[in-house]
Amino acid sequence: MKKLLLISSSPRRAGNSDLLCDQFMKGAINAGHQAEKIFLAAKKVHYCTGCGACANGTRPCVQNDDVAEILEKMVEADVIVLATPVYFYTMCAQLKTLIDRSCPRYTAISNKEFYFILTAADSNRAAMTRTLESLRGFTEDCLEGSREKGVLLGLGVMDKGEVMGTPVYQEACEMGQHI
Repeated sequence: MKKLLLISSSPRRAGNSDLLCDQFMKGAINAGHQAEKIFLAAKKVHYCTGCGACANGTRPCVQNDDVAEILEKMVEADVIVLATPVYFYTMCAQLKTLIDRSCPRYTAISNKEFYFILTAADSNRAAMTRTLESLRGFTEDCLEGSREKGVLLGLGVMDKGEVMGTPVYQEACEMGQHI
């Protein structure tokens, strides 16, 4: 049994990337894994101020919000799913803000399996490269021992819930079953 943490960074509850998170989680739970989803928009996550108090992972952040709790869950998880809608060919601000704020604990977020879920109005697969490279920059270049295990792309979907009518909706559940 693996412990999963799904971070849904969509600002829309039941938005397309959030729905794919739910499907992934459903598959993982059905396969006997423990899973928790954090809906990031419901959390208090302040921007990094660049104050340097966290000293690149050696001291805690001075801000009083929900980030310390989220980072602790990331440390405890075996598998982390990062889900984002793609806005202007990059991850949404909510996810980028959390990544920026990971500095106090990033060295402890090690040896994790990562899955990425991206949704976009654009249907061009190649257009997602920039977003994937940004996520990989965080996971591969900053988090020791991280391993990318899968990518789900919900392309050509913009309206809330539109992803439910696409093949990737079922693929998300299947991917969750096979972690």
